[in-house]
Amino acid sequence: MAKFMDVHHGMQGITADQLIQAHQADLAIEKEEGVHFESAWADPQSGVVYCLSEAPSADAVQRIHERAGHRADEIHPVPLQV
Repeated sequence: MAKFMDVHHGMQGITADQLIQAHQADLAIEKEEGVHFESAWADPQSGVVYCLSEAPSADAVQRIHERAGHRADEIHPVPLQV
C-alpha cells in the first residue's frame, strides 16, 4: 500500500480535542475504503492540519475525509520514508 500526506487549510484555532475528534471520525470509517490513518498534526495558529495514511489511492483518502466532514485541500504521495 502507498503512503499519503494530506493537508487541510483554514483550520485556525483548532484545539487538541477537535483534532482528536476529526481523526476519530476518519478512523471510524477508514476500513470501508481500505485506508489507515496513522497520525495527524495541527498548527492552530496557521490553521494547517496534516494527516499521514496508508491507502490504495489518494482518491480513497479523499473519500474518507469527505465522508468524515473535512475534505483535504492537498493529497501528496510519499514514495520515500526513512
